[in-house]
Amino acid sequence: MEATETRAIKHFTDLRVWQKSHDLFVAMYRAADDLPKTTAAAIILEQILRKSSGISANIAKGFGARVKHKYIQCLDEARQEVAETENWLHALIDCGCFGQDVVNPWLEKCLEISRMLGSLIRKLEERNKIKPQVTGDLNSLHP
Repeated sequence: MEATETRAIKHFTDLRVWQKSHDLFVAMYRAADDLPKTTAAAIILEQILRKSSGISANIAKGFGARVKHKYIQCLDEARQEVAETENWLHALIDCGCFGQDVVNPWLEKCLEISRMLGSLIRKLEERNKIKPQVTGDLNSLHP
């Protein structure tokens, strides 16, 4: 598991990746009132809040798993939630709900969280001699 600077990880809230994903959700939650009051914006907001909250929720769920492969599976699900969050963030920009100046820091945070999750997954796989489900860069899977 990932260690924060000098402390051992005793609870999922000690994980930096959980802290960053929780902070991302809170930032987007607080900005929600600034969205246009339209049905379309409400749909996008609901998806963003559901998907972004799923990132930290899956990290917490995995941390509580009794076996490492379940933990890894939950971390992979969290990484999928990051990708879906990114998708909906692009929708916010493209639909004119928020400008890039507001959304870009959230997109950058998503990339950081995704990298952290990937690193944690690899460490757990190596430590537990679990064969990765996908080898190489995920980007190499797309033409």
